[in-house]
Amino acid sequence: MTSPRVQLREITDENHDAVCALRVRPDQECFVASVARSLEEAAATPEAEPWYRAVYSDGEPVGFVMLSWNVPPGRPGIIGPYFLWRLLIDERHQGRGFGRAALTRIVDLVRADGATELLTSYEPGDGEPWPFYRGFGFVPTGEIDDGEIVLRLELSRTSR
Repeated sequence: MTSPRVQLREITDENHDAVCALRVRPDQECFVASVARSLEEAAATPEAEPWYRAVYSDGEPVGFVMLSWNVPPGRPGIIGPYFLWRLLIDERHQGRGFGRAALTRIVDLVRADGATELLTSYEPGDGEPWPFYRGFGFVPTGEIDDGEIVLRLELSRTSR
């Protein structure tokens, strides 16, 4: 099966409501914040250098991604320089490869920006996203951040 084609688009006044309407399954809500909450966190945490986009396929929003983008070292409480803060695929579009396709686009972008690793984290629990990240090549760093397991994807040795 070929990966679906996705585009990462800016969130504008025109697509804001449609992107904020994206929802994960109810059993996944404990693992990922809503788009609206994510945008609030981005606005409240400018020191994290938030970078976010809607994930589109065939002209329709199917997901949302948010990263800390090239954060200078030494900012307290900020993991970086490149940290995948949110990856959300709407419940109607899960299981069709959009998460993997979006993450592949993110990896290509951060690698092009000079990154050698991409970090993320997840909260452990029944239905956790660890199998998805492990399948993509992430490995635990051994660090725990606010109860979440921190993962690293080495970009220099990853070819996607």
